[in-house]
Amino acid sequence: MKRVFRISEITAAKSELLCCHRRFSVPKSLTNQTTIPTSTRWFSTEESHSLSSKTMSDLYGQFADKWAYAEVRAKEELIEKVSVFRDELVKNVKDENSFEKLLEVKGWKLFTMYSNGAALLELLRLLESNPHLAMKVFNWRREREDRPMSSEEYAKGIKIAGRMKNVDLALEIFAEATTKRIKTTSTYNALMGVYMWNGLSEKCQSVYHDLKQDTICHPTSATFNMLISIFGYRVLIDQMEAVFQEMKDSNIAPTLTTYNNLIAGYLTAWMWESMENTYRMMETGSIRPDLETRLLMLRGYAHSGNLEKMEEMYNIIGGPHIREKHIPLIRAMICAYCKSICSNRNRVKRIEELMKMIPENEYRPWLNVLIIRVYAQEDLVDQMDRSIDEAFYRNTSVNAVKIMQTIAATYIRNNAVDKLARFVKRAGDSGWRICRSLFHGLLWMFASHKRIEEMEEVLVEMERFNYGCSKRTFVILYKAYSEQEEDEGYKRKLHRVLGLMCKHGYGVPS
Repeated sequence: MKRVFRISEITAAKSELLCCHRRFSVPKSLTNQTTIPTSTRWFSTEESHSLSSKTMSDLYGQFADKWAYAEVRAKEELIEKVSVFRDELVKNVKDENSFEKLLEVKGWKLFTMYSNGAALLELLRLLESNPHLAMKVFNWRREREDRPMSSEEYAKGIKIAGRMKNVDLALEIFAEATTKRIKTTSTYNALMGVYMWNGLSEKCQSVYHDLKQDTICHPTSATFNMLISIFGYRVLIDQMEAVFQEMKDSNIAPTLTTYNNLIAGYLTAWMWESMENTYRMMETGSIRPDLETRLLMLRGYAHSGNLEKMEEMYNIIGGPHIREKHIPLIRAMICAYCKSICSNRNRVKRIEELMKMIPENEYRPWLNVLIIRVYAQEDLVDQMDRSIDEAFYRNTSVNAVKIMQTIAATYIRNNAVDKLARFVKRAGDSGWRICRSLFHGLLWMFASHKRIEEMEEVLVEMERFNYGCSKRTFVILYKAYSEQEEDEGYKRKLHRVLGLMCKHGYGVPS
């Protein structure tokens, strides 16, 4: 009864407005121009027109508000009713008899109250998180031949099949809509969307060509938006721009989604200038950037290493929002700072601030390795050690030779021989990439500290990793033993090293 009341309220408002419109209309019989003086006739007509226009404007405004309010209430009531019915369906989904009975009695009554299919569409929307249940409801509705389905209902069914990744079912529903002659642009777009989200871009384009040949249906902005998204994702920028031009040639106004898809395409292709030009076009045009646009730009600036504009966009969006909902973007920002060629402590400070925003369960091994490299580049040994300890604790394995060399070089620059020895031992036991340069660095440091016995233990460790002695190895040993030449034992070892160098053709060091 509530819904009937709302509809009657709208009808009453329209009737009242029509009545008022007639009340302020001037009958022809009262406007005999031959019996009224010109000046009086001009004055009275102008005054009457002014009064009538003002009053009608006020009335239209008053009743427009009433209509809007009544429509909002009707929509809220629909959502409320459908939500209650959705909850009942979910509770009885395992009981086939109860489920069918609910649809036959309560469901059919609810669906027939809205001739445009609004109730079913709302129910399917609420069941999007459970596409199998939504399809069960949709199939039940398809079997009811006594009341034809609308094209929007078929389009919704096609989308649900796509969510289930059941492309064949989506095509079957589309074919059924075509057979029943209720194929529209909405059903075309829905099928294109199914192919797009399931990675079948060629089939999506094929549906688009069919739509272009259809004499009744025509592409819409949603159609072109999907094509732009497909070509952008596949980094086919020329085709993406051609679709955008075709959209403009067809006099179809670009939407916010159009521009966002263009920016996403340029971002994927690393075309930073085109990305920024599109963003400026939005800022100066009628379609303003939204949150999604700015998030895309933030990611683009992070990937391009434009730290200044990245921070500017971060401040526009608002740090708390990003911290709560967009952790991958924070990682992208940290990555941008890690890859920055500038070396300063402010970079480290900003990285540490951003790291605090990432929850414990969002740990990423690759990001920790990048941070280890930053600390190594900045000669922050203690912080580097903490990150290395975390990597060992989380069973992270480093396979990049350059990272290992950077770590070793940091220990050497800071004369941290014991830390380097401990690191090489732990890295070897944990399956990290051990390279010859790590052993050479350790040999040289032990030699410079005159810790000859520990230096010789490194040679044993090298053999364990199948690293023989190279020319550089012999040079380090030669210099270490030559400084201990007064010791007879080291003198013999020195001669042995010289003999091996000559044997391998390395010559005698100068």
